[in-house]
Amino acid sequence: MVYRETPPIAKRKAELRERLLKSAESLVRGGGFKALTIQALAADAGVSVGSVYRYFKNKDQLATEVFSHATRREVRAVAEALEGVGSAAGQIVAGTRCFAERAFMAPQFAWALIAEPVEAAVDEARLQYRRDYTALFERVIARGVSSGEFCPQVPSLTASALVGALAESLLGPLGEAERSTLMIDELCLLCLRAVGASN
Repeated sequence: MVYRETPPIAKRKAELRERLLKSAESLVRGGGFKALTIQALAADAGVSVGSVYRYFKNKDQLATEVFSHATRREVRAVAEALEGVGSAAGQIVAGTRCFAERAFMAPQFAWALIAEPVEAAVDEARLQYRRDYTALFERVIARGVSSGEFCPQVPSLTASALVGALAESLLGPLGEAERSTLMIDELCLLCLRAVGASN
């Protein structure tokens, strides 16, 4: 007879997996990906090491899922910040401000997502994370070029450069773990200048 998982058991397993992911993210928020080990996760979640391995075959898979889960949430936040803003220039500012403010709210976590040396599998997910942000800004830039708000340019190239500049420019300030309103304002101006926004 083939074993069939009952709905209550499937629900419990799904809940435990979600709890493990939340606990794993908490470890990364506190100490970066270097703090995330199978043993540390088991201790933090109050389960056995074997229980963790039933859901994640190794640390690479665990770290990649934590990264992907977190970055989907971050990209969604920036996408939501872009909605409802009238002008393309306003969208550039809203997206930039959202990205930077969220980074300053959790500097250790932002550094882990943006720049911490990680396993190859997580690094690959990081490339997708940048592509997702780039796609958001590319649509805004294309709209601005089409409406005449921005100077003629290749939106995909500018968007990629903007995302890289945002990530790199935050690394030093994130290390100091202090939010700088002036710096975020300057980042917004930098991005507007980069897209050739008309004054």
